[in-house]
Amino acid sequence: MVPIQMVDLKRQYLKIKNEVDGAILNVLETTSFINGKAVSDFSTHLGKYLAIEQVIPCANGTDALQIAMMALDLQPGDEVITPSFTYIATTEVMALLRLKPVFVDVDASTFCMTAEGIRKAITPKTKAIVPVHLYGQSAPMEAIMDIAKEFGLFVIEDNAQAIGASITFSNGKTSKTGTIGDIGCTSFFPSKNLGGYGDGGAIVTKDAALADKIRMIANHGQSKRYYHDLVGCNSRLDSIQAAVLNIKLGHLDEYNAARGAAAKTYTEAFSSNPKITTPTIAAGNTHVFHQYTLILNDADRNGLVEYLATKDVPAMIYYPVPAHRQKMFGFLNLPDVDLPVTDWLTERVVSLPIHSELDKEQLEHIIHHVNSYLK
Repeated sequence: MVPIQMVDLKRQYLKIKNEVDGAILNVLETTSFINGKAVSDFSTHLGKYLAIEQVIPCANGTDALQIAMMALDLQPGDEVITPSFTYIATTEVMALLRLKPVFVDVDASTFCMTAEGIRKAITPKTKAIVPVHLYGQSAPMEAIMDIAKEFGLFVIEDNAQAIGASITFSNGKTSKTGTIGDIGCTSFFPSKNLGGYGDGGAIVTKDAALADKIRMIANHGQSKRYYHDLVGCNSRLDSIQAAVLNIKLGHLDEYNAARGAAAKTYTEAFSSNPKITTPTIAAGNTHVFHQYTLILNDADRNGLVEYLATKDVPAMIYYPVPAHRQKMFGFLNLPDVDLPVTDWLTERVVSLPIHSELDKEQLEHIIHHVNSYLK
């Protein structure tokens, strides 16, 4: 059996080696390493894939979130509603900009923030909502957009884990995650469904004027060289990463379908185990399974992870400490924040290997040992 990885980037690369190597060599031969043709080509192709005109590549997903908040002129002390059950980057940038994250609870089955929680958290200081499409499926964007419109709030989608996922609204319209709010942000970290061979990210929006502002901020606040109209930063996707991503974008639906097939195999195998709750896909959503995350019921999670390691099966806990309990947010004085579902999930979730290269033998091996321990 081929050794099992949480994400098998080497086997994925070997399948597209000739395409990727040729694309990288072309960049080396042109020597256009920054803002070259590969970057503009990738931006165009990603825009077509997402059905959105304005795509601004940047250096990473964390920068994407920070630049989005800067572009919307959010000011120190402004409140931004977001889940605590997420990777720290979502809220880290708020602290950097001296915004105030207002943490809300998530749904116990989808792991995404709820409309009810958002509505309860709104105050006169609230300026934006940052929904996270966690593990690979959409937050309840129809309800979130309705709330944002009602209260005049911005919506910044954290789409780092769900590129390629979609949601169908009550009127029958289907949209890709990341294209629904005012701004969508994504990451091309190597382990993502669309991952580069280094860091990378992108920001998307329907608003052309806002896109121009985002481009300026990502390029030292300038639209004309050496004329700096805004305080910005230096956040660029390099041409080699763009070339790699342009190749992999052509395979993204194939990769997501393979992840979905592996997830289906897992779910069918675990559905009768009372100690396991398998992932739920909300009505109207597609799920691209950036992670395949179980909820364990009256089971020893650490024991399971340790046991699986002895059987050469990696497993990860995303995330053991929610944002509102991180020391970095001590300045907010949050000891009384009550997020019971978030706290409950952090004690029970565990993620199994999920990627486009999982084969039948590997899946059977993982399933056998998970069920053997949780019997």
